[in-house]
Amino acid sequence: MPDSLLGRMFANTVWLLGGKGFGAICSLLYLAILTRSLGLKGFGHFSLIFGTAQALIAIAGFQTWRVVVRYGAEHVHAKNWDAFGRLGMLCGVLDAIGAVMGCGIAWVVFYQFSDALDLNKSLVDTAFWFNVAAIWALVSAPTGIVRALDRFDVAVYVEAVVPIGRLAAATAIWLTDPTLMKFLIAWAVIDLLEAAAYWIMARYLAPQSVGFRHLRHWRLALSENEGIIRFFGITYANATLEAAKRNGPLLAVGFFAGTKAAGLYRLAQQLSQGLSKLSTLLTRSVYAEIARARVAAQADEFRKLAMQTSLIAGLAGALVVAIALIVGKQLMGLIGGDAFRAGYAVMVPLTIAASFELASVAFEPVLHSTGRARHALLAQAAALTALVIALLALVHPFEAVGIAWAVAIGGAVFYLSMGGMAHRALRLLAKGHI
Repeated sequence: MPDSLLGRMFANTVWLLGGKGFGAICSLLYLAILTRSLGLKGFGHFSLIFGTAQALIAIAGFQTWRVVVRYGAEHVHAKNWDAFGRLGMLCGVLDAIGAVMGCGIAWVVFYQFSDALDLNKSLVDTAFWFNVAAIWALVSAPTGIVRALDRFDVAVYVEAVVPIGRLAAATAIWLTDPTLMKFLIAWAVIDLLEAAAYWIMARYLAPQSVGFRHLRHWRLALSENEGIIRFFGITYANATLEAAKRNGPLLAVGFFAGTKAAGLYRLAQQLSQGLSKLSTLLTRSVYAEIARARVAAQADEFRKLAMQTSLIAGLAGALVVAIALIVGKQLMGLIGGDAFRAGYAVMVPLTIAASFELASVAFEPVLHSTGRARHALLAQAAALTALVIALLALVHPFEAVGIAWAVAIGGAVFYLSMGGMAHRALRLLAKGHI
C-alpha cells in the first residue's frame, strides 16, 4: 500500500475501479437484455418499481456506513476492537430499524398511491415485495466496517456478486420466457445474497468486533463516540434530501409524463451514472481516507489531500460531459434500440448533473471530518430547493427533458454551495480555528 495519503486513496480507487469496471460491462449487457426483452413500457414499469426501491432504501437506510467510518477510523487506528465492535453492531441495529420502517413506507406507497406512479394494478404486490427485499438487503453497517478497515479489495469481491448474478439471471430469463416478474425476483434474491456476503466478510475481517455480544453495550457506544447522535441525525437528513434529489425526478417523470417516458429517463439516467461511476468510487475511498487523515495526519497533509482530490475530480467531471456529448446518442441506441434514442436529450443534462456530483466528491468528507456536517445538510437543502423550483418551471413545457435540466440546475447549486463551505472549512483549519 502506498505511503502518501493521495497514493492510498488512489490505490483504493483502483481496487474499486477494477471491480466496477467489470461490473459496468456486466451492467451494460444486462441492461440491454432488460430493455430489449421488456420493451419501452415494460422497462418503464421496471424503472418505476426499481426507482421507488432506491428512494425507499435511501429514506429507510440511515447511511450508517458513514458513522462507522467517521468514528470507527479512530478505534481502528488505536486498535480498540471492542469499541469498534460496539459501534458497528449499534449501526447494524439501526439498519434493521430502518428496514422495518421502510417496509411500512413501501406498503403505503404501493397500496395507497400506485395510481400516482402510473403502475399497472397487477404489479402492485410484486412491486411491494421487491421493495421489501431491497430494503432488507441494505448493507450499510458491514460496508462501513470493511471501509474503516481499509479493505477495499474485499469490497470489490463482494460487490461483484451483483453484476455477475444479474447478468447470469438476465441471460437465463432472456433465453427462456422473459417477464417483468422474473427479472424483479432475480434482482431481489441477488441483492439479499450480497448483503449476506458483506456481513460474512465483515465478520471474517474483524472477528473481535462483529458479534452479538457487543449489542448488550450499545449505550457505551453512544458515550464513547462523542457527538454520534447529532452526526447520525445530520447524515440521515442529508441522505434523505439526497434521495429526494436523486430518485424524485424519475418518479416525477412517471407522474407527469407516464410509464414510457419513465423508461427513457431511466435508461438515460443509468448511462449518465455509468459514465460518472468514478464519483461513487472516489466517494468511498475519499471518505475513508479523509476520515483517517483527520485522525492520523497533520493539518497541512489533510488540506493538501482535499485540494488535490477536488482538482482531479473536477477534471474527470469535464471529461464525463465530453464523452456524453460525443457518443451519448449512439450508446442509447446500442443499449435500448431505436425506441430509446430519444433519451439522448435527457442524458446530456443528467450527465452534467453527474459531473457536478463527481467534481464535489471531496467536499462532504471534509465537512464531516471537520465537525461541520450540518453545512453539508444545508447544501443538500439548497440543491433540492433549486431542483424543485426548476422542475415546476420546466416540467410542463418540456416534460422529461425539463425534469432532467432541473436535475442539472440542482447539481450546480449543490456544487457551488458545498464547495464554498468546504473551502471555508479548510481555511479555518489552516488558521488553527478547527
